[in-house]
Amino acid sequence: MSPDEVYELIGALFLVGGAFFCLGGALGLVRFPDVLARMHAATKPQVFGLLLVLLGVAFSIRDPKVWLSLLVVIVLQILTAPVAGHLVGRVAYRSGAWEPGDLLVDELADDLRDAGFTRNEEFRPERGKDRPARPTD
Repeated sequence: MSPDEVYELIGALFLVGGAFFCLGGALGLVRFPDVLARMHAATKPQVFGLLLVLLGVAFSIRDPKVWLSLLVVIVLQILTAPVAGHLVGRVAYRSGAWEPGDLLVDELADDLRDAGFTRNEEFRPERGKDRPARPTD
């Protein structure tokens, strides 16, 4: 087996692994019940899957220009995805699109209360018939 074939095989394995994680993240976005769980599915497996796909492309196309451009994409993805997930979580918290019983510890409530933010319950969306309330433990 030549070195080129080994690189192609490694690239193919990375591509398959990345596709698996991206599929898992996409299914999580569709299937998870609340905003906080969907936020997790949109950030962690999607970013890891994209990184694996980019590594697979890099091993398949062994050109320094390609590696440099993929490195820029990887760095930007790692820097922006956690920030976007954090902002989605804060917006969901402030808009009331989450269930207080889902959190074990609510560290943001004290910070927002100190900043003068009050929760407005009348803007809280109602639960549909297809999404019953979760029992609290």
